[in-house]
Amino acid sequence: MGLFLLLLIILCLFVSVRLFLYRTTLIHRLKRWGHWIEDRIHEHQTLKVPELDENNQDNQFYRKVYTYLNSLSTIEDSDNTNLISGKKPNGIVLCLDDDQTVQDTFLGARVSWTNRVERIEEKTVCCKKTFILKLKKRDKRRILQAYIQHIYRASEDVETRCKELKLYMNTAAPAEDRRSRRRWSSVRLTHPATIETIAMDSDLKKKVKSDLDSFMKSKQYYHRLGRVWKRSYLLYGPSGTGKSSFIAAMAKFLSYDVYEIDLSKVVDDSDLKMLLLQTRKKSLIVVEDLDRFISSNSPAVSLTGMLNFMDGILNSCCGDEKLMVFTMSSKEKIDSAILRPGRIDVHIYFPLCNFNSFKTIANNCLGLKDHKLFPQVEEIFLTGSTMSPAEMTELMISNRCSPGRALKSVITALQTTTPVNGKPGMRLHHNGGLPPEESSSLPETSSVFVMDGNCSIPVVKEIQKLYGLIRMKSSKKIGPSDQFSGSIERSG
Repeated sequence: MGLFLLLLIILCLFVSVRLFLYRTTLIHRLKRWGHWIEDRIHEHQTLKVPELDENNQDNQFYRKVYTYLNSLSTIEDSDNTNLISGKKPNGIVLCLDDDQTVQDTFLGARVSWTNRVERIEEKTVCCKKTFILKLKKRDKRRILQAYIQHIYRASEDVETRCKELKLYMNTAAPAEDRRSRRRWSSVRLTHPATIETIAMDSDLKKKVKSDLDSFMKSKQYYHRLGRVWKRSYLLYGPSGTGKSSFIAAMAKFLSYDVYEIDLSKVVDDSDLKMLLLQTRKKSLIVVEDLDRFISSNSPAVSLTGMLNFMDGILNSCCGDEKLMVFTMSSKEKIDSAILRPGRIDVHIYFPLCNFNSFKTIANNCLGLKDHKLFPQVEEIFLTGSTMSPAEMTELMISNRCSPGRALKSVITALQTTTPVNGKPGMRLHHNGGLPPEESSSLPETSSVFVMDGNCSIPVVKEIQKLYGLIRMKSSKKIGPSDQFSGSIERSG
């Protein structure tokens, strides 16, 4: 009797659950049928949000809508939804698939968004993307403006919480078809470098961080001066001294995307302008090895085209809230028109290693703040021997299991390096730099941070003070124990 009663209870529970599920499913289906009937009764209007505007530039509102829709919970109800890796380890985010629809509700009005994708040509990856908003005509006047503002606020909140930096690279395209194609492809920017981990003089790091901070807060100041809110950096020095890593560190510090322009894939001057037009705000525009490209006498981009790219009228249209970063190994043979303030605002020299940068690398790679072999390493540096940070980092990484062996390998490598001109010390020129007769032959162990007179006021005052101190000491020689590891000067 007890067993029969237990089976009866289980059967009743099973039936109750089935009825509940059936009722829930029935309610869901009834709602869908109601929405279908309602859509047939009321008159609707569709509004398009294209990915590109009439000038073939990014439509910023399209990006806001994209972020907003992928944050909706109702995206799970779409027939096809993409699962994409998120920023967090093993994290998955949902993304609306091509030609799929997602529902939304605002102020009691029901709207729908369709991700419309049209192929430009058969068998090509090029396509035209558009979000299509469908809403009732009677609701349009009541909710549209408020709904657009809601999308802006919600998307900015999502972007702040889930910012994912990207590295964009320009692709080659035929000259006759470059306007209709998207020229940038992107990957996630996952470079681990930060400004703190870069082997650079600590005072120089503070100056760079202060300049970047001032730039981000200077929108009104730039506009009051009638200048485009942008800033240009030149990173120059031997290969392997950390210029590319510093670019990644700047991007992470600012939370800016990186657009790296490969000049070998640029068709001509107008193509270079088109690439600039297709970049977005809050980005670093990077051109690496500029000196090598200029010396190659490439017929694709002329010197005039490069000058206009750096500081032409086009920058007033699309240059706001951007940093331009150029790298080169040496600026000795570069046309002065390229280096003038306005086109290049900040010059940062990346030297070969000195003892301070060695200690930074040892701390990063080996976790060493001090070691009994440090004095021996310092003595070798004072003889003028040096090497690139990349070479030193590789030696330490290869021997990271034994810090002592790693330091001995660095000592051996430095001892096989011939001191440049056998000069452990060097003189300072009156302008804070190095004498012209020695600039090409000295061991590259100094850092130069040059800023124009239009930078933000707090940074200018700080540099002016240090510049005055340098001028006071310009006639003094520096001995082996006071080897110079950083100098700052203003350009005029």
